[in-house]
Amino acid sequence: MEYKSNHNVVYSCKYHVVWCPKYRRKVLINGVDIRLKKLIEEICGEYHIDIIEMEIMPDHIHLLMEVDPQFGIHKAVKLIKGRTSRVLRQEYGWLRSRIPSLWTNSYFVSTVGEAPLSVIKQYIENQKNV
Repeated sequence: MEYKSNHNVVYSCKYHVVWCPKYRRKVLINGVDIRLKKLIEEICGEYHIDIIEMEIMPDHIHLLMEVDPQFGIHKAVKLIKGRTSRVLRQEYGWLRSRIPSLWTNSYFVSTVGEAPLSVIKQYIENQKNV
């Protein structure tokens, strides 16, 4: 098992996070998905959030990530959803006309231990093949 540390905490906090566009509309297509992936990578790099696996489907996103417990998973998801919504709606005007806001207020999160980590990672990798 691999652990991370900051100045006063040693941790291994991995999360499987899933969220959807408003009304589960299939709007993550035609380049929006590629831009979204880059934005998520940039935001996570900026805040030292490790992306273990990511898959963007037309109507939802799967993220497997490791977050510093002092930063918190809720803050991380809120930050990612907020910034990506603002940027994508600015860059793709048709998103503003299709739905009132890009993301739903809710999301799914589950902690992931070391044993099933490979199973979750494989599940996310195979999303597009389902």
